[in-house]
Amino acid sequence: MDFFKNSELHIDPNIQLEGKVGWKSPSNIALIKYWGKYRDQIPMNPSVSFTLSQAYTQTICEYKTKKKDDNKISIDFYFEGKQKPEFARRINLYFKSLLDVFPFLTQLEFEIFSDNSFPHSSGIASSASSMSSLALCLSSIERNIFNIHLDEDEFLKKASYVARIGSGSACRSIFPKISLWGKVNEIPESCNKYGIPMEDYLHKNFKNYHDDILIVSKIAKSISSSDGHVIMSDHKFKEGRIQQVNKRMHFMMRALETGDLEKFGEILENEALTLHSLMMSSEPAYLLIEPNTVKILQRIESFRKEKKLPVYYSLDAGPNVHMLYPNSIAEKVTEFIDNELVKYCKDGDYIKDYLGSGPKEIDFS
Repeated sequence: MDFFKNSELHIDPNIQLEGKVGWKSPSNIALIKYWGKYRDQIPMNPSVSFTLSQAYTQTICEYKTKKKDDNKISIDFYFEGKQKPEFARRINLYFKSLLDVFPFLTQLEFEIFSDNSFPHSSGIASSASSMSSLALCLSSIERNIFNIHLDEDEFLKKASYVARIGSGSACRSIFPKISLWGKVNEIPESCNKYGIPMEDYLHKNFKNYHDDILIVSKIAKSISSSDGHVIMSDHKFKEGRIQQVNKRMHFMMRALETGDLEKFGEILENEALTLHSLMMSSEPAYLLIEPNTVKILQRIESFRKEKKLPVYYSLDAGPNVHMLYPNSIAEKVTEFIDNELVKYCKDGDYIKDYLGSGPKEIDFS
């Protein structure tokens, strides 16, 4: 039997069940970017990411058995306290895609409540945090109803598999500190179907690493990441990108293992610029960075050269800037942000974030 699928998981129609589960799951920042996919959310290339702490989604799922199983998905979805039919439609499709994993989903009615600690759809990997928290909720519901007790590693692996079906980057948010998704030949346990934890590979230089997120815009992106992945499928530089990223992954993993901050930063920034170069050279071409994004990047470069401090930037698929640096220089970087960078941030807002310990289940007892 496929570890992830069980066609026998059906609820006895004579038993009325109800319950509530909840998970808080973080976003992540990809160091090597996932951009482009094949069918069934299989990545064109491997990616590795830092798991964050303060940028997260909290999802609560209340469920009860239907009076009659009509083979339909029944969901009421609330985002930040308001009913969101457009989000409910996406989650409805997601649940349908999971029926070979959780065949009992049509037997339940769901009320789902979701809240973010950051602006939605602005390029802080909101799908990673939201879909990973939802995947963890569904895995918990399966555990609770059918008394399935997987060990922690198996539970998280399955949740990562389920999260990937909803959002590729979500499968990396399941694990603490750092996660890898996609097949890498030198890492035998790596896989295209789920992420794996990589904390054992992480040098002590990165253990208390910071990622401050400078909010340049709070407006939803003009092109979603889902659409961006589709456009990448026919990109004229697709094959070259795949070759490039496989080489970069080798050097990035080496830098993370040896604690080479300079090499880490060099690859990190080049990956961020490559991601946006791929967008700008797509057909149709599109631009997600804004003038203040460029000003912040330029100021970070100048600050690094002037102060000789290992401060580097990254970008997700949006205009907001991630500043990554070791804990040892946190005070100097915070002063730099407050004195020189907040003027480029929308409403002066930024999130002080850092590598986190991964998702946390909400205790309702």
